[in-house]
Amino acid sequence: MTPLGVNSNSDKACLLLISAMYPTATAPPANMFNTVPGYEGTVSGGGGYLPPPMPAEPVAPPQPGPVPDNWTIPSLEEDVAREAFKSFASSHCCYSKAPATDGVITNMEPFNTFRYRLETFTESRSTEWAHKPHEGEPADFYTQTAPRPWEVPATAPELFTNHTQKIRVPYPSSVKDCHDCHSSGKAPCTECHGDGYKACWVCNGAGTKNDMNCSTCNGTGRDNCRECDGQGTKKCKTCDGKRQLLTFIELKVEWTNHVDDHVVEQSSGLKVGDLHSVSGKELFKNNNYLLYPLIGFPNAAIAESSERLIREHQSKYSPNSRILQQRQKVELIPITKVNYKWKGDTHVYYIYGNEHQVSSDNYPATCCCVIQ
Repeated sequence: MTPLGVNSNSDKACLLLISAMYPTATAPPANMFNTVPGYEGTVSGGGGYLPPPMPAEPVAPPQPGPVPDNWTIPSLEEDVAREAFKSFASSHCCYSKAPATDGVITNMEPFNTFRYRLETFTESRSTEWAHKPHEGEPADFYTQTAPRPWEVPATAPELFTNHTQKIRVPYPSSVKDCHDCHSSGKAPCTECHGDGYKACWVCNGAGTKNDMNCSTCNGTGRDNCRECDGQGTKKCKTCDGKRQLLTFIELKVEWTNHVDDHVVEQSSGLKVGDLHSVSGKELFKNNNYLLYPLIGFPNAAIAESSERLIREHQSKYSPNSRILQQRQKVELIPITKVNYKWKGDTHVYYIYGNEHQVSSDNYPATCCCVIQ
């Protein structure tokens, strides 16, 4: 008997052969794509980032270090420290408020520190051969010379903002037969393996149930495959049943803001990692296409970190991306170490940043909470 949805034994044999040879969507063959000048290394799936045009030399003169001008931060008042600690305790469901409410502050020490931040805003480009179902678009291969990857216009976002844009490169597209379905527009149904039917779920293909013909399948032991409506085939996913593909080169343009910080070590005991999420008093900021390191900054560690990070960024990002802008900033971050007594014992917490964040690694009154 010819299976439902299959017109002949030869049709079924053809489908089974295709199913065996191409059980799932396959990668397009290399000879499917044309050779396009300037895109010789482009492959399906991407071929890495493309070297940018030769960068220009830094255009800014060396930057002198900022002149000290009221670089002090007023000492934190005790009531501000207490309110910050109460807020901290209230934000933790497992913390008792008693230490923050009843604890007695015995000493407050400032440990202000410098942070240097360098941002390098880059543009990188990569290409890959791509394809889509052909829906009547004209092929433009060799109607004109395709622009080189770094010649294709792209709309940049605001400076120091991450963004990705994908662009179809003009003039290398062409129409090809679908490599997955061999231009048939169909693929064997993976649910019924091209048969168009499945074993009846009630009688498990036996045709009988309790010594009687199965009423669900009328004794045939078969159910129409619902996945393919009994056809044995489904529309090819690669070409969407169109039988042909439009092949083209896709250019991916990525704008990335690379950020590195250096915080000058301080002896307060607060972990440096805690400072990444807070801001400080801005002492100096400038930006340009390519920056020179700060010269003569009063704190030697900041001057050294400026020189090191600028050198590292330009060396790391220049080979595979174009540096569009760099920005450097120096901040003075307030840190206050607070000693307090609660129930006769001495404890410590830290208040840091303009946001008055609190860190207390050994909060003295916690409990285990179970959230239902």
